[in-house]
Amino acid sequence: MPAWASPGHARRRKRRWTGGLPGLAVVLALALGGAYLAAWLDPLPPRFTGAARASDGDSFRMGGDRIRLLGIDAPELDQICWRPDGREWPCGRQARDRMAALLAAGGVTCRPAGQDRFGRILARCDAAGGDIGAAMVEAGLAVAREGYGREESAARNDRRGIWDGRFTPPRQWRDEGPRDDPLPSGFEQWWTWFRELTGARALR
Repeated sequence: MPAWASPGHARRRKRRWTGGLPGLAVVLALALGGAYLAAWLDPLPPRFTGAARASDGDSFRMGGDRIRLLGIDAPELDQICWRPDGREWPCGRQARDRMAALLAAGGVTCRPAGQDRFGRILARCDAAGGDIGAAMVEAGLAVAREGYGREESAARNDRRGIWDGRFTPPRQWRDEGPRDDPLPSGFEQWWTWFRELTGARALR
């Protein structure tokens, strides 16, 4: 009689199938346990506070941690920008100084959301109860990347900080290095002339 026709053949196959379930459970348990152990050994704190020291316009140190603010991009520390008349001004250093002033207000609290490729903690942070990223964008000393559109619109309209003249986007400055003054386009020249003309009429 062939083996497949024997009375115990179906029962033997069934026993082998059900016998694999405990093994699968063990594998899953080990995988979950490994993930838990990795998180326990290198946790990302849900929230932390402390004194902080500015590195530039969008990053700072808090104790031994390096923090990079989410949602904004400030001029690099060595970056320069240009006034409407072509005069240079150190927008990168002014952004750093503004960050230092915000951090000096105290009560710095951060909510981590991951890490970047440089090992910095990515976070949204408050100082004295106010969103630091929002304050930097509203001052015209950082561009918005994720959120903060309302603050950037206000800074543009009031020509605050980097919006009062011309600047190279911080990412482009990092990738390509220092650049010369990006002279105004024809539209920008027309718009400046129009604003000056309407302002002069309003004073009459």
